[in-house]
Amino acid sequence: MSGAAAKKASSGPSGVVEWISSACRFATDRNDFRRNLLVNLGLFAAGVWVARNLSDFDLMSPQPIA
Repeated sequence: MSGAAAKKASSGPSGVVEWISSACRFATDRNDFRRNLLVNLGLFAAGVWVARNLSDFDLMSPQPIA
């Protein structure tokens, strides 16, 4: 088996740790514009999702007159 096939065949915590470390390297590379753009758009989309789905009040609804 080649190195890539052997690496793919192995499963378990080492694969998860490797995936997390590669994701961290992907997110923290300062020299790649496209990568930074992708990460920033993903963070923006996550923030929009949180703001739309986890807010307790509707800003467009009529407010009670007090």
